[in-house]
Amino acid sequence: MNQDPFDGLTEFLAVAEHKSFTLAATQLGVTPTAVSHAVKTLERRTGVLLFQRTTRRVALTEAGSSLFIRLRPAASEIGDALAVLGSYRDRPMGTLRLTAPRLSGKRLIEPLISRFRAAYPDVRLEISLDDATVDLVSEGFDAGIRLGESIEKDMVAVRLTPDLQWSVVGSPDYFARAGKPQTPEELTRHQGIGFRFLTSGTTHRWEFRRNGRDFTVGVEGALVVNDRHLLVAMARGGQGLAYTCDFEVADDLASGRLESVLQPFIPLSSGLYLYFPSRTQSQPKLRAFIDMANAWVAEQGRRS
Repeated sequence: MNQDPFDGLTEFLAVAEHKSFTLAATQLGVTPTAVSHAVKTLERRTGVLLFQRTTRRVALTEAGSSLFIRLRPAASEIGDALAVLGSYRDRPMGTLRLTAPRLSGKRLIEPLISRFRAAYPDVRLEISLDDATVDLVSEGFDAGIRLGESIEKDMVAVRLTPDLQWSVVGSPDYFARAGKPQTPEELTRHQGIGFRFLTSGTTHRWEFRRNGRDFTVGVEGALVVNDRHLLVAMARGGQGLAYTCDFEVADDLASGRLESVLQPFIPLSSGLYLYFPSRTQSQPKLRAFIDMANAWVAEQGRRS
């Protein structure tokens, strides 16, 4: 079995500092016998005498003095490293890695990140926008934001938004040319702007509900994109109809740049949640983000 090269070094350094096995033992919280045994074991392992010991004094040998001179700065660096490690426990710092869906960018991620950066400048943020399901642990993320229905049951989840309303939207110019569909089935006669998921490569099928029954409609069109901002921009530009979350087109709907149709046929989906493994929430950097997200949610509730 390989011997741990660090065995006995703590005891050696304590004795060298205090020139006393008794004082070293007091510092380390062990018995003088234990300290003496550790030093003797180190001397046997190295084959070098490190201390000259008499009944009245303890002194370093030449070899012991050489070892002490080289170990002291290294021990100081280790102490400094541990002190820095302790700061990770005491205040938010380090890198916080988050994954979130693209639709959350403008109205959720941007305001949260701006606030967090202003409050915690020592934390480095890495944000990955990805619509796919992500394994936080294997991918190295501290937390994620996803629709509640897609979050694993063993995760802690904090609600960020109410249930989300989806809409089929188009521009006034498009509806002036093509008319407004009255039922989901009529969408087959319209130009739909498709959305392709980057990870799976599949296109989003538009979801509807009638008389308690859920169904989807495959809407064909001459345009397919894999970016949510481009999807909305193309609908705004009159290129066709898009199936979007009201969360990402709220400003366009309010201004009239986009109009929604088929609303009675479109069910709500679960809201967006911040989620993370339970064991990671004690990290100051993540705890600070959770607290700020909760404060933001409360503020949005007061405004609504």
